[in-house]
Amino acid sequence: MTLPPRSPELMNADDTALLVVDVQEKLIPVIRNAEIIQWNISRLLQAADALDIPAAATEQYPQGLGHTTIPTSTHPEIIEEKTMFSCRETAAIFTNWADAGIRKFLICGIETHVCIQQTVMDLLAEGFQIYLAIDALGARHDLDHQTGLRRMEGSGAVLTTTEAAMFEWCETATNPAFKTISGLVRQAAPTGS
Repeated sequence: MTLPPRSPELMNADDTALLVVDVQEKLIPVIRNAEIIQWNISRLLQAADALDIPAAATEQYPQGLGHTTIPTSTHPEIIEEKTMFSCRETAAIFTNWADAGIRKFLICGIETHVCIQQTVMDLLAEGFQIYLAIDALGARHDLDHQTGLRRMEGSGAVLTTTEAAMFEWCETATNPAFKTISGLVRQAAPTGS
């Protein structure tokens, strides 16, 4: 039996990249639900590593805001500095991914209504498909977070969750990385989450 084709709206391990935006030492302590956000980003990075999905991170003015801080030994291969709120300043990341045939980006990090939103709007304008792991995004204030999500979704970004993204990347229980993905899904959330 021939299976129907997979929806082009779904992310696949071979056509998606992961972008972690500005999860930095001096920013993360003031973000609502910071511990759960970092935990979810950690799980996304581990899943991306298991599935050979490229990952990159950005750091907003690291001289003042510190470096990327995620509780995992799996870190993005590429970490680019920026001063612009949008990650378009680090355009080489996206150009390299596009040259490799990757046109879907799963984005996580902080802050939802500033660096995330401006990056998403710029990437959508360039014709990329953008997915947002909403449980791996955050801001200082809930109103800013929710408004940013609504604006990005209204502009064409697709909202998803960490768990949904990991299973979407994996696609089947016969994938050699399924055991890793299954283990990441079964992890207990940080206390108080």
